[in-house]
Amino acid sequence: MARRTALSSPGTGKPERIATVLEHEIRSGVLGFGDRLQSENELVQRFSVSRNTIRKGLEELSSRGLITTKVGIGSFVTFDGMPVDDAVGWSRALANAGANAETRTLRLEVMQDAELAARLGVESPFFIAVDRVRSNADDGHAISIERSRLPLSPELEDVPLRGLREGSLHQTLRGAGLVPDHGEEWVDIEMLSAEDAAILDCAPGAPFLRTRRLTRAADGRAIEYVTSLLNPAHFALHLEF
Repeated sequence: MARRTALSSPGTGKPERIATVLEHEIRSGVLGFGDRLQSENELVQRFSVSRNTIRKGLEELSSRGLITTKVGIGSFVTFDGMPVDDAVGWSRALANAGANAETRTLRLEVMQDAELAARLGVESPFFIAVDRVRSNADDGHAISIERSRLPLSPELEDVPLRGLREGSLHQTLRGAGLVPDHGEEWVDIEMLSAEDAAILDCAPGAPFLRTRRLTRAADGRAIEYVTSLLNPAHFALHLEF
């Protein structure tokens, strides 16, 4: 369980108190020269404050000359060499990258997954499953499978009945007021199962790029966890450092 730190010294603002706690850890040797601070998400949980408060606290710590911010490694998926900006929605992002893709929904229903709920830190084990396959409209060749899991909430409970807004999960989430603020993404290689190979019309065991992406709202609430299998003939991971 992540540790939590109570903020004392009520006469000062929360950002200043956070900076003071971290300054003490640095000067006392708990954090050594070159050590990486906890992530913003971890600090939000630790101090029970907003991300904006954490950022102000880190700015204060930087002004005291105790930390420095390094430009991190940027990464993004490309389609045929063009960046895919999925912040605008996957369908539009692919279109902007030059893909003439068609989307077919394979699954749209409520499901139960207690293990995933525990991993995402949500109380209810119920999710809306949205599985889609995308194909090249020119030749019908499948290019990706995406399996999204949305924590079931009052804003989304009627989605399995009425369908996606304008056929878009991106529009559905925003229409419900669920706007991603931050998240995490993992990328690796997965060998296609027989089931996925049949959907993608590929050989079982073929290597595909797998991304797992978790997006959260500004308050830390999980919005979407999506696992995507991307055809490496079109997709790649581009890094900048």
